[in-house]
Amino acid sequence: MSTPIFLHYSKDELDRNFDQRGWIDNADEVIARYAPRAAAARTRWAHLSDVSYGPSADERLDVFKAAQPAGALAPIQVFVHGGRWVNFTKEDYSFVADGFCPAGIHTVMLNFTKLPTVRMPEMVEQIRRGIDWVWRNAESFGGDCAQIHVSGHSSGAHLAALCLTTDWAARGLPSDLIRSAAFASGPYDMDPVMLSARSAYVKLEPAEVPQYSPQAQVAKVRCPVALARAQYDTDEFRRQSSAYADGLRATGHLADFRDLAGINHFEIMEAFGDHEGALVQMALAVMAKGR
Repeated sequence: MSTPIFLHYSKDELDRNFDQRGWIDNADEVIARYAPRAAAARTRWAHLSDVSYGPSADERLDVFKAAQPAGALAPIQVFVHGGRWVNFTKEDYSFVADGFCPAGIHTVMLNFTKLPTVRMPEMVEQIRRGIDWVWRNAESFGGDCAQIHVSGHSSGAHLAALCLTTDWAARGLPSDLIRSAAFASGPYDMDPVMLSARSAYVKLEPAEVPQYSPQAQVAKVRCPVALARAQYDTDEFRRQSSAYADGLRATGHLADFRDLAGINHFEIMEAFGDHEGALVQMALAVMAKGR
């Protein structure tokens, strides 16, 4: 019998749980749908492309503009993409605009430098700079800086969740800058990550592990959060969503927690592009709570 190294998981079992592609049999098929859906969204919605928000070449964002009444400012949804912290760019996920723009919500897609080019602390700092830019420049694209919300999938949910722990006031910004959050199928505890095969490229010092674990930082969250997980996420990703939900519930900030039936880790990402679907409707409901 293999020796457990985290909870009941052996090293092999933990590695398997952090391999979402190996967990299911249609990952490549689903991921192949992202690019054409994203390209179609870029033709459907007026948008600003490759706006620089920071000093590095990767710090760029796209703003997909929703229709809005003349003179009105629209809420803003900032989306952080996933990909094991090493894959994809904002262009792969433009279809998120199909989820939020029909509701009159500007959709910002953040790009950032991925591992191992930078370490995780710099990734998080880049995303914080992106959100900072959105607040300072919201009115330039018809956005309401008092209605900034964040969302993310997989490793993007992890990165965005860390932004909920940011001391925005120390940056000269409102402490309640982020009004709500909606996350799908994220890893929120870095302890098992650092024991898995992902530690080959996720490099954190021991003291940094809790600092970059949203689960360990849950007491710093100040806005309502909605969480979703896929029925066919790995066992560990499902456990982490449940544990993070428990932490948010204990602090009074869990707005919703749902299992989305019949889909897997990559199909739940597609659900961010379905305006009528349960995931986007959950995100819209938590945005209403944060207003």
